[in-house]
Amino acid sequence: MNRRKQAPPAQKPVSTAIQVKFQQGLVLHQQGKLVEAERLYAQVLQNKPNHFDALHLLGVIALQTRRAQRSVELITKAIGLNSNFSAPYSNLGNGYRDLKRFEEALASYDKAIALKPDYATYNNRGVVLGDLKRPAEALESCNKAIALKPDYADAYNNRGNALGDLKRFAEALESYDRAIVLQPDNADAYNNRGNALRHLKRAAEALESYDKAIALKLDSDAVIYNNRGIALRDLKRPAEALESYERAIALKIDYADAYNNRGNALGDLKRPAEALENYDRAVALKPDYADAHWNLALCCLQLGDFASGWEGYEWRSKREDAHAEHRRIFTQPPWLGAETLEGSRILLHSEQGFGDTLQFCRYTNLVAALGAKVILEVQPTLLPLLTDLEGAAQVLPKGAPLPTFDYHCSLLSLPLAFKTDINTIPANIPYIRSDAARVSAWQDKLGIKTKPRVALVWSGSKGHKNDHNRSLPLRELLPLVDDCGEWISLQTEVRGTDVDLLASRTDIRHVGEHLKDFADTAAMIELMDLVVTVDTSVAHLAGAMGKPVWLLLPYNPDWRWLLDRNDSPWYPSARLFRQREIGNWAAVIDEVKSELRRVIC
Repeated sequence: MNRRKQAPPAQKPVSTAIQVKFQQGLVLHQQGKLVEAERLYAQVLQNKPNHFDALHLLGVIALQTRRAQRSVELITKAIGLNSNFSAPYSNLGNGYRDLKRFEEALASYDKAIALKPDYATYNNRGVVLGDLKRPAEALESCNKAIALKPDYADAYNNRGNALGDLKRFAEALESYDRAIVLQPDNADAYNNRGNALRHLKRAAEALESYDKAIALKLDSDAVIYNNRGIALRDLKRPAEALESYERAIALKIDYADAYNNRGNALGDLKRPAEALENYDRAVALKPDYADAHWNLALCCLQLGDFASGWEGYEWRSKREDAHAEHRRIFTQPPWLGAETLEGSRILLHSEQGFGDTLQFCRYTNLVAALGAKVILEVQPTLLPLLTDLEGAAQVLPKGAPLPTFDYHCSLLSLPLAFKTDINTIPANIPYIRSDAARVSAWQDKLGIKTKPRVALVWSGSKGHKNDHNRSLPLRELLPLVDDCGEWISLQTEVRGTDVDLLASRTDIRHVGEHLKDFADTAAMIELMDLVVTVDTSVAHLAGAMGKPVWLLLPYNPDWRWLLDRNDSPWYPSARLFRQREIGNWAAVIDEVKSELRRVIC
């Protein structure tokens, strides 16, 4: 942020000697000789304690030398003597912002602008509005700064930040590019440009932008190294990401974000014990750091430490990027296992993805067994499948009006409520069943079976945060397809790169586009001899139905599949095939192909 300090016109001094000393200080100040200038301003005040300009400019020097509290005291005193100039209010706002007193900073900027609209003050006002999480107003303020000074690079940089906060990343990128054209050595703009590129899924370009920022900052900015590490993780280069996070920590030993991200990179490298240490360090530095608590919980769950994991998992609702459904507010109290439910009505509501609902709806019957009438709320496309779920007195689609109830609980909080450990996972399989009429209809469409039927799913939703690790392109799955089986694609979302290839394969029968909802998918799974899938909702559905399912997992899998085992305590019918190297699906496919030949050929 460019914080231009404005020196108001000097008042008429009481003596020529004081005026000379003040002018000498002003010249030194303008030359950047802050110690000498401060000494002369102080001498002026010894002779004239209420010298407005000396008070104000001493406050500016205090701000420049990172003494924000002292700056605020001096400038406030100056304003008390003369409140007719904008510059002191603008600089006072800068001091308040350094103290993280953002509302007072905004009020000071507004007073400065009321006295004299100024491009620098509008720019700084935009920054503090960003601090206050008011990005639309921040954008407006930066636009006013640019209107007053069209070649103001810093305002374009801060405008990009506001656009980024509004999730308008393509426009943010344009704003950062403009800032760099105007000021090619603007390291902050290069760093922010990298952030926008990363959000646009252009990680390689983001990395280049971060490297340029580091070169301009002379290898001294911990934040840029932290961001660079995130881009390297996106590029599936966790070892290099780890090095970048370590550099950030070396530059800033108390950098909680870097410890958290370092833990993520160590997790990618399957070094969970070290990851735990880093998450613990991040939490120690920042006790309310929801992302670090969340990552710590996921690591514990992946290691099978469910007692610690479920408790920490509750931090998900406090994360900055938590979806609104994670923060639902009810007037009724939550239930996490403490209260007696006999004779009460409880709402169990879905959260996160389809797979999560399919995995944790198994607890519905356990809640009903405590004497409660269970109202189950699920995603609409799951409603036909789960309408008759055992234990649910009523099943509703999300968004429908809710009946009266006494307690509520997210499906994903039920393992905590029941104190589930690795040995007490409820696995009364099947707990989801297909509809006989739909099975019959799909049987007619498929015709007579002449070979074992194998269902294929190779990618999940593109919007999933970890999709780049869990999904693979169709071409990498094709070595499995041979004359031994009848191959059925249950892929409902076929990506652009796979459309033509799938259409060209007469040996794969694609039915995914005809599956209206999960009840249709369940009917198809019922007709399969085997389901081969990556980590998607189909894996959970097949497992919940007790159907044989072979699951292809990345090197560092989602927590629910634990580590280094080929079975799942959640789904006894599942067999897990894991990457042994990051990103190497070929070896996984070879292993699956060998097993398929043994089982179906």
